[in-house]
Amino acid sequence: METMNNEMIEINQNSIKDKIYIVRNQKVMIDSDLAEIYGYTTKAFNQQVKNNIEKFEEDFRFQLTDDEVSKISRSKNLTSMQTKGKRGGRTYNPYVFTEQGIYMLMTVLKGELATRQSKALIRIFKEMKDYLIEAEGIIGQKELLRLSIQTTENTRSIKKIEDEMATKKDLIRVMKNFIDTNMFKEFLILNGQTVEADIAYAEIYSLAKENIYVIDNYIGLKTLALLKNVRNNVKITIFSDNIGNTLHKLEYKDFIKEYPNIDISFKITDNIYHDRYIIIDYKSKSERIYHCGASSKDAGKRITTIAEVKDTKMYYPMIDALLTNKNLALK
Repeated sequence: METMNNEMIEINQNSIKDKIYIVRNQKVMIDSDLAEIYGYTTKAFNQQVKNNIEKFEEDFRFQLTDDEVSKISRSKNLTSMQTKGKRGGRTYNPYVFTEQGIYMLMTVLKGELATRQSKALIRIFKEMKDYLIEAEGIIGQKELLRLSIQTTENTRSIKKIEDEMATKKDLIRVMKNFIDTNMFKEFLILNGQTVEADIAYAEIYSLAKENIYVIDNYIGLKTLALLKNVRNNVKITIFSDNIGNTLHKLEYKDFIKEYPNIDISFKITDNIYHDRYIIIDYKSKSERIYHCGASSKDAGKRITTIAEVKDTKMYYPMIDALLTNKNLALK
């Protein structure tokens, strides 16, 4: 693999600020700057990304237009290696990475140097007061179904970063510190802690050893996507009247075709439930019940909370009644 030398390139608050640009109303960093930080040539760095391109949607990484390159060239002094058309420079416009893209890079770039530099970036972002977010609330944007499915796919690898280079709290702060205050999305409050929405559901569902009951009248494809990494042999029952028919039979069939080991059945709620619940391992030693403020298909779209219920037995009559309901027929 073509890399630079393994000496750590010192990064500090000022050097990182100088490498952040505003493009399409987002804070981004250029591929060549990130390559330098991580000890790669730009070519080798972009090849690493291409090898994992399924992790980098347009929200994470995009190529600058000529006008965008010209604009940021006037605001900051870009080198010939960062722009095309100059002698010694590149033959294509640079790619830039959004805050989500930089977060995803931490799961892709491996090795001792990458780990050290990722730790350094985390610490620097935490120190950059310009990007701190007030803890008064989290405001969501429109649901990005394609992004949610991809993020759920990568949940396990993202969580591994905790063991490899930093705590989960630090990683959440990276996202919160680097994100634009007008671009909040996909966060919720789980038992009093701010957590990325898909990770929150993944953590809850990962507790299940026997069964999962989801009570939610508003379901969609994302409802299924959040469940696709549950353990084998865990039986899933979704109780819903599928109001608005937002989950269709064809979507369900396509999902099961792609994930045939997932055991999902549907029952109606009979139009008497408003709140949403997740029940894990009902009436077993590992039983957990969570009260959810919003539907999982809208996770992080607006301010919402998931809280664990302490007195689970009070819900037994409700759940027992639901288990006798008729099956839900998707249309």
